[in-house]
Amino acid sequence: MAEAGILPEDARVELVEGEIVTMSPVGKRHMAAVKRLMDLLFPLQQARKALLQVQDPLRLSPESEPQPDLALLSYRENFYRDKVPEAEDALLVIEVADTSLDYDLTVKLPLYAKAGIPEVWVVDLVRDRVHVFRKPSGEGYGERQTLEEGELEALGLKIPVKEVLP
Repeated sequence: MAEAGILPEDARVELVEGEIVTMSPVGKRHMAAVKRLMDLLFPLQQARKALLQVQDPLRLSPESEPQPDLALLSYRENFYRDKVPEAEDALLVIEVADTSLDYDLTVKLPLYAKAGIPEVWVVDLVRDRVHVFRKPSGEGYGERQTLEEGELEALGLKIPVKEVLP
């Protein structure tokens, strides 16, 4: 819609089940968490194991194109120049939740599961923990963990949970 001039290019909206939804405002802790995650996950891009996508659209279906805070995508030499990445391109999706935890868990997570996203992390900045979801099945995930310590793993890269939280 931005390309067609319907919405301004800088509009903070995403397409969710056919509706244009205004995204939550981004606070300082949220921005810091996203930057920290970018820094921690960047070695995967340097090694060409994945591409790191930050707050860009991910097409799950014709009706849903959310903008997760971060996504690790299958590596492509052309950096997805000719298309919006789709669900099958996503290796990991990360949502950072300061004020959006309920929305991320009840609206976006089922969409990710339904689209077959293999792994989702929801970084809960209010309670200082990370919710990890794996094994998508229908509109949910078969495996769920809540971590306040320990390690997360993305494509063989181990990341201490405490380093993810700002």
